[in-house]
Amino acid sequence: MGTRYFTPKLFHFLQDLAENNDREWFKANQEDYEKYIGEPALEFINDFAAPLAKISPHFNADSRKVGGSLFRIQRDTRFGKDKTPYKSNTGMQFRHVMAKDVHSPGYYINLQPGENFIGVGLWRPETKVAYAIRDRIAEDPTGWKKASRGKRFTDVLSIGGDSLIRPPKGFDPEHPLIEDLKRKDFIASTKITQKMVTSDHFMDDLAGTFKRATPFMRFLCEAVGVNF
Repeated sequence: MGTRYFTPKLFHFLQDLAENNDREWFKANQEDYEKYIGEPALEFINDFAAPLAKISPHFNADSRKVGGSLFRIQRDTRFGKDKTPYKSNTGMQFRHVMAKDVHSPGYYINLQPGENFIGVGLWRPETKVAYAIRDRIAEDPTGWKKASRGKRFTDVLSIGGDSLIRPPKGFDPEHPLIEDLKRKDFIASTKITQKMVTSDHFMDDLAGTFKRATPFMRFLCEAVGVNF
């Protein structure tokens, strides 16, 4: 048996926060946030470092309270239309060690009432990085098809995200992989249940999903010039 990190109280707290999204309520309930979300999440991240290293030694499970794998619950309201001060989800991201220098693929978990999912890949890379991935797909179509269409991958994960309306410059509109070449996001995800998140095998399930994504993540890492 594994360790049970999260309980239904995580989801109850996020639901209450969504309904009472103001600083006064959060301040009055901050101890519950730490008890049911902050502390268990940091413990989970800390313990996930070993399984993650077996998948790839080039990604970080960083359990620092600030600046690590756990996203802040506070929302940055400066640029977005949503001016509520807190997020109604808990996010954890396992970034590539080169992520500060190169826009790199990563692993992601979203915990939220009714919207739990695991994600992998590169969301909205800058133009030159997107073109590096497109060039690699065009150069190695067989490798891309194996990475993105292999049964172990597609049994669990589905590629998603946004695409360009027209083919990107420099690529034949008749290219057999044109729909892949038009992608703006190179991500895949799978929905998970609250029951799975609150089970004692969630860490094993997560590691298993990340392992299934290895060919996809390796392809993206090589395309953008970082180690997998």
